[in-house]
Amino acid sequence: MSDKPKGAIIQRDRKTYAIVPRTPLGLVTPDMLETIAGVARKYEIPVIKITSAQRIALVGMKPEVVDKVWQDLGMDVGPAVGLCVHYVQACPGNTLCKLGLRDSLGLGGKLENLFVGMDLPAKAKIGISGCSMNCGESYMRDFGAFGKKSGWTVVFGGNAGRKPRIGDVIAEGLSSEEVVDLAKRCFEYYAANGKKKERTARFIERIGIEKFKKAVL
Repeated sequence: MSDKPKGAIIQRDRKTYAIVPRTPLGLVTPDMLETIAGVARKYEIPVIKITSAQRIALVGMKPEVVDKVWQDLGMDVGPAVGLCVHYVQACPGNTLCKLGLRDSLGLGGKLENLFVGMDLPAKAKIGISGCSMNCGESYMRDFGAFGKKSGWTVVFGGNAGRKPRIGDVIAEGLSSEEVVDLAKRCFEYYAANGKKKERTARFIERIGIEKFKKAVL
């Protein structure tokens, strides 16, 4: 639809829209929650949904109020449908969790700032976990990393969609800086060689993980 409101997703009824404010790593403040609640009451938004991506979706609004809702929220749009990096999800890591071995929130924040919104052949998602329990679903994300005592293990090509795929381990024992650098190389190679709407899982199946590793490592 050419007149689709900015940052909005058409719903099943083809009349109402949803929006997804950007909440990096699922971290929110009392002020943010109060603002969202106030906007939902003001515009009588019928559904507020916490998504699997650690975000908050506001669902069921008429198109004529979408711009006003964004203005009142004062929050950035969380990409949800474009051919780009949509989000970074992260567990609490060693900042909060007794099992955490690595700072997943710190690494996730760096990746969020660098890559969310980056144009790619298809949508992509990042999952960062502070230990091998993988609460950040690192193996099921296009790019993932999980912590061990020896450093970060990096995974690429995971997917939890209708045709799921466990991602391949491509590197181990990395520092946070090395993970960020490797993520740049992975996404740049995928951007240059992936087909339009070809998720990383299908991309790796097509070219082979050894060819990919040779190109990015």
